Amino acid sequence: MTRAHLDKQPHDVAAMFDDVAAKYDRTNDVLSLGQARLWRRAVADAVGAVAGQRILDLGAGTGTSSLPFLEAGADVVPCDFSIGMLTEGKSRHPELALTAGDATRLPFADESFDAVTISFALRNVQDHQAAMREMLRVTKPGGKVVICEFSTPTWTPFRTVYTEYLMRALPPVATKVSSNPEAYVYLAESIRSWPDQPALAAELQQAGWTKVAWRNLTGGIVALHRGFKAP
Repeated sequence: MTRAHLDKQPHDVAAMFDDVAAKYDRTNDVLSLGQARLWRRAVADAVGAVAGQRILDLGAGTGTSSLPFLEAGADVVPCDFSIGMLTEGKSRHPELALTAGDATRLPFADESFDAVTISFALRNVQDHQAAMREMLRVTKPGGKVVICEFSTPTWTPFRTVYTEYLMRALPPVATKVSSNPEAYVYLAESIRSWPDQPALAAELQQAGWTKVAWRNLTGGIVALHRGFKAP
């Protein structure tokens, strides 16, 4: 499974991430030129978790993205479809309640969480619109969703350079630092085929989220989308 235009069968996606789990966080730091940590902090600030809240962190992988919520005193539930990622995460962060789950059929009751967040994983869900509806279902009235995902750079000349980096520079770099370079070819192509900022915002609204807005990070390489569940 190396091309984004192929059907993203759930077992293929899970197997791909199982294979890269051990080096996934380090590889992301290298490929993002150190920006990944800044993006994770932006997500934490946007969620604004406080003690006593219950936060669902979807696509949590090894649980790195969940740590800021835990540190804020919130009850965080990291959830991922890849058992390999969860196993790696449990060995690193035994304090986290890592949970296996499919984003399109979440194993949680209605209105269970004060906020739901997903970072760099929604585009890997076979039916990401169904996942948006599921996130709405498990969120309490008045609660929020925060989506951090690769997006479309806003400056046209930079957009061209960025696309060239994705398809030409990323695979060779991934060959040196990743256990499965072909997975990163797939990831690069999935980024190129992902909806831009306005299109994703429209899909969030169609899924039932209100007050949808977005904020660009690093010139639009990444965008934070936010929405609320009606009270």
